[in-house]
Formats: sequence, C-alpha cells, structure tokens
Amino acid sequence: MRSVLCYGDSNTHGQIPGKGPLERYGPDERWPGILRAQLGADWYVIEEGLSGRTTVHDDPIEGAHKNGRTYLRPCLQSHTTLDLVIIMLGTNDLKIRFNKPPSEVAMGIGCLVYDIKELAPGPGGTTPEIMIVAPPPMQDDVKEWKSIFAGAPAKSRLLALEYEVLADSLELHFFDAGSVVSCSEADGFHIDAEAHRLLGTALARAVDAIGWSRST
Repeated sequence: MRSVLCYGDSNTHGQIPGKGPLERYGPDERWPGILRAQLGADWYVIEEGLSGRTTVHDDPIEGAHKNGRTYLRPCLQSHTTLDLVIIMLGTNDLKIRFNKPPSEVAMGIGCLVYDIKELAPGPGGTTPEIMIVAPPPMQDDVKEWKSIFAGAPAKSRLLALEYEVLADSLELHFFDAGSVVSCSEADGFHIDAEAHRLLGTALARAVDAIGWSRST
C-alpha cells in the first residue's frame, strides 16, 4: 500500500465557505477523501489540514501552532513511511499581518520541501515524491475578511506562477488548483463541496500521472 500525506490549511481541513473553522465538510466530501476514493484501496490517504496554517510563520494573533514548518517534521515522522507528500499552503501567508509578496510565499514552500528532503521519510529513508499545489486565487470580494486580507486577492493570482517556477527548479510535481476550481463567493477564499470534488478528482489524475500503478 502506498501512502500520501495531504498537508494544508482550511481548504484541506474542509472548512465550509462563510462558516467558522469548526464547520467543515464530511470526510468523504473533502478533497483528500475524494482523492482516497479515486485512488482506491491500494492507497492510504492522510489528511493534515489546519485552518489558518501558514507555510513558515508563527501567527501573532491565531498562535504559533499555525506555523506549518513547526508541525511538519513531527507530522512526517508520525506518518512515516510516505510515498508522496502533497502541500497546498500559501493563502494565509497573504494576510496583511505578514506583508509578504508572492515570491516569498513560494520561498516558504521551498523551506518545507527542504525539510522533507532532509528528513527523508520515504521508503528506505529516501525522499518521497513531492507535489506542491498552488491554492486557487481568492475572489476580489472577501467579505468581512477584507481588512485582514488587504491586497491579498491580487497577490493570490500570482502564486501559481511562483510555485511552478519553484517546482521546476527543485524538480517537484506541480498542480495549479485554480485550473480546475474557484473559491466560493460566500467568503472569497474557501472552496465549496463541488470544488472539493473537482480538486480531489484532478489530483488523483495528477498522482496517477507520476507513473505509479494503483495495483502496486
């Protein structure tokens, strides 16, 4: 059985657009659950989504535990052995409190990739396959979040290119979530149940394209 870790924020956790962080879609509705159903019984899909998670930043308001880099190492060791790690982060890095350009958000993803390679939690102590997913661009109207995400919608539209350049330079797999889904207009930065279905299905095809057989 092959294993894949899905490491992300609220759009991996399955937070319902326009709702609070405790209100989420069910296990079979979230994109990791869709991925699990599509890949079949020969795959073990691990969900590690946390609302508010950043790439590498302690959040001065929501807490230091939102730092994706801090938790990544124990997470990798907890779930070893891993054949594939999928990372979809970056939206929360665009909050005005961090004041980061898209290029630095991509650099944060690069730090996570470095940690994965250094820890080598793949079979026999190797580096697992790594896929970075650019989150779908935010809507221009992010409702009551507009002060927190001031300037973020425009930046979010630049993340895919920055992530693709990073993936090419580090020889990683890349997927642009914005090529198949859009954020919900309910709050402007979360994806709805249909988008989870589309994303999970598309990512299953991307995982297959790596060249693995589902029966091995």
